[in-house]
Amino acid sequence: MRPAPALRFEITAYDPRSHARCGVLRLPHGEVETPVFMPVGTQGSVKAMTQEELERLDFRIILCNTYHLYLRPGHERVAQAGGLHQFIAWHRNILTDSGGFQVFSLQGLRRVYEDRVEFQSHIDGSYHTFTPERAIEIQHALGADIIMAFDECPPYPCTWEQTRQAMERTHRWAVRCVEAHDTAQALFGIVQGSVYEDLREQSARFISGLDVPGIAIGGVAVGEEKSEIHHIVAFTTPLLPEGKPRYLMGVGEPDDILQAVASGVDMFDCVLPTRLARNAAMMTRRGRVNLRNARFAEDFGPVDPACDCPVCQRYSAAYIRHLFNAREILAARLATYHNLYFYQKFMRDIRQAIRAGNLEQFTREFLQEYMPEESRLSREE
Repeated sequence: MRPAPALRFEITAYDPRSHARCGVLRLPHGEVETPVFMPVGTQGSVKAMTQEELERLDFRIILCNTYHLYLRPGHERVAQAGGLHQFIAWHRNILTDSGGFQVFSLQGLRRVYEDRVEFQSHIDGSYHTFTPERAIEIQHALGADIIMAFDECPPYPCTWEQTRQAMERTHRWAVRCVEAHDTAQALFGIVQGSVYEDLREQSARFISGLDVPGIAIGGVAVGEEKSEIHHIVAFTTPLLPEGKPRYLMGVGEPDDILQAVASGVDMFDCVLPTRLARNAAMMTRRGRVNLRNARFAEDFGPVDPACDCPVCQRYSAAYIRHLFNAREILAARLATYHNLYFYQKFMRDIRQAIRAGNLEQFTREFLQEYMPEESRLSREE
């Protein structure tokens, strides 16, 4: 008999004008307030950050990648070290994805069968096989607090029939994942269906019927227009069980997060803040700014005068721009710290707005000030 999942979810506040809610995830490595943004630590490391810095920023949960950790250093080695928490010296919560998205991203390097996926490593070309059972076995060995079912993420664009086949395979594999799961780790199911409402509804109802403590919306932000992302999230989220955490996978633009929160989403992850930081882009309430732009060469004030993070309190935009131009490692570290601080404060402000019952006003005021990078750069060039 499988132990009861070591996850409890309590909804603590509702926004009166939307589906938004605040909650608390109680997990083996501490409580997590929702809505929450989870930094991505693909290889067991949030790029450019130490675990101490993540703790200083008060992140309570990070995401690690099953596919990459399986290839190196190998889940057996991680288990030998005492599990992923011990191996990476992170004593707060961890969510591992199943590796499904990464495997299905290997165009030309994988073949999908009814019972398995065969693929070649992007590192050395070696051949491997993932089944639902294997994905669960690997995640058991890693020892994350939340683990994900193995799913098939259809590409975009994708025909209705191709999407239906991927969705139904995802459902069959979800059942196999549930049957193979025998630990207290919290196993989440994943809803698929691309941009097709009828398939999203079918998938939401099927996955909601499984004995899982949480549900994710997958297959979003894989190439769709923003309007399609917003529509499908708003359509799907209310179909999911009220009392279980809802996780929107891979979505991280601030305007997308706000829309999804209003639809009732509780959990988010995205590589955006760390990837942008490595490419000299920093987040501000006025939108993203590109530090490589010439206008920052003699900007001796902070990147964001309204930000109280340690980076903005100490370092000038001109200096950080110089670091990027000189290819100094410190550039990525400072930009990453700032961007993650921005996201942490952003989520804290969202939770406060929900509790105060004014999420709509907060969203309106935030978006009036926030400007996409493309608009800003077009004015600066």
